[in-house]
Order: sequence, then C-alpha cells, then structure tokens
Amino acid sequence: MKKYDSREVERYELPSELSVVYEGSSEKILTRPTDLSIRGMFIHTPRVFPEGSILIVHFRLRRVDFVLKVRAEVRHCISGTGVGVEFLDLTPEGRWAIERELAIADPSDAGGI
Repeated sequence: MKKYDSREVERYELPSELSVVYEGSSEKILTRPTDLSIRGMFIHTPRVFPEGSILIVHFRLRRVDFVLKVRAEVRHCISGTGVGVEFLDLTPEGRWAIERELAIADPSDAGGI
C-alpha cells in the first residue's frame, strides 16, 4: 500500500472491493481504487456530489478479512476526480479493523496504534 504524506490523518491506498451508493438510492456509483484513513477515505469517481451528501460505502479490508458498510458524508468534491468522505457511524469493531489493516500495511506504525 502506498502511504500518503500530506494529510491531517495518514491515508493508505486501498486496493480492495468497494461499492458506493447515494443514500436513498440503489444505483451503484462507478469508482476506482481509493485511499483510506481511520476517519474516512477519498473515492475516485467521475460523479459530482455536493458537500454534505451522504453516501453508503461498502468495502473489504483484505489483510484483516473484514467487511465494512458505513455511512459517510462528502467533505469535499473535486469535479471529475472524486470525493473525500468522512465516516459517520463507524463501529468500534470497524475502527479496530481499519487500524489493524493500516498497521499491517505499514508495520513500522504498528506500535503506534
């Protein structure tokens, strides 16, 4: 996984299953692999969403074999590139799974969790 350095919270490339739907809709949104942090992720998509939009994000953490389905709020949108979202209802188990996934991705950080 690639580590991104210029973020408030460290993010890592997330090359796993990802599906996104606009809350209240059943249409899946076209996405490409993204990056992940404890607080949220950036989702590469050509779709434009206004800030404050709620998305349902479903993805698998491959290294820890954990599936998450979480509501996420669009915090910023880059037209034609994607959206940055913040997780709204991440469970303690989901947070633990993300922490473990990121620690395994970067073993040098494992002690800092």
